[in-house]
Amino acid sequence: MKKYLTKITAFSLAFLVLFSTFSFTVEAHYCGDFIVDISYTGEAEVCKTDMTNDLSIAMKDCCSDKQHKIEGQDELQVNSDKQLDFSKQFFLTSFLTSYKSLFVTKDFVKIYHKNPYPPDTDKNFLVLYQTFLI
Repeated sequence: MKKYLTKITAFSLAFLVLFSTFSFTVEAHYCGDFIVDISYTGEAEVCKTDMTNDLSIAMKDCCSDKQHKIEGQDELQVNSDKQLDFSKQFFLTSFLTSYKSLFVTKDFVKIYHKNPYPPDTDKNFLVLYQTFLI
């Protein structure tokens, strides 16, 4: 579960960075109060009355083109005054590793025997070491 959550978080952060730097333009063509065409990639098509005819000169005044620019972010990294130098980084890493080692748990497994048997004594140690009571 933790593995999937990490992947989802990484993907969403990458998606956020991508679309925060993404800028695009929406171009719209209006005839009067009505929208005729919207274009996200190029120029919007003009309506049929905008063609160059002698009769359409009076109609051109009611048509208009509008562009909406959505600007993205230019800088991703903001420089801060609180930079860590090498000695502070070294102290921080050594402190974190020593602090983490304080909480290491050791797993001890106790084995209990239900019916312990006495050891096998098939050898006669008195004869083996030749120690006799006289």
